Amino acid sequence: MIVIPAVDLRNLDRRALGMAAEVTARVTAADLDRPTPCAPWSLGDLLRHMVSENHGFAAAASTGAQRSTEDCGDLGADPLSAFHDSAAVVTEAFAAPDIYDRQIEVGEFGSFAGRIAISMHCVDVLVHGWDLAVSIGVPFRPEPELAGSALAIASRWPDTSKTRGPGAAFGARVPVPGDAPDFERLLALLGRHPSWQAPC
Repeated sequence: MIVIPAVDLRNLDRRALGMAAEVTARVTAADLDRPTPCAPWSLGDLLRHMVSENHGFAAAASTGAQRSTEDCGDLGADPLSAFHDSAAVVTEAFAAPDIYDRQIEVGEFGSFAGRIAISMHCVDVLVHGWDLAVSIGVPFRPEPELAGSALAIASRWPDTSKTRGPGAAFGARVPVPGDAPDFERLLALLGRHPSWQAPC
């Protein structure tokens, strides 16, 4: 059983989306081929994934239907608009009064109560927001409440072949000092090196 913190998850999710949108606003067409910590994805691949995830979560939350998150991430000529539009769609879907109690299908991971599904989406957006930021070399510093809540959520996820290792959602854990800030611990937990920099 996954236990998550007693916080306003919809608010946390909106804040994570807002941070990712701020980074996306600084992405140019020339950046789309940049490498990211999510090898072998380029920045454009990662943005398409994020747009797809937003639409996929929204569809599952609104209708309960399973939807592939790999076929609806069209960035068109304006990646910023594509991300903003997808963020608005998922935010609206998560605003349903009974959303925490709905069963939501989360891709290959199975069906979860809405509260857990939103927490999964929040962590995914927050960490991928950092992936985008370091790819283009801009700061990404979540507020302590957001970082701490995301770490608490991800720390409760089980280690399985679906969540870790080659081809899984996240890489193997990366060691960091025990007194590292919460966000660095979150990145390391999900297979990121907090000091990652794009190759010159």
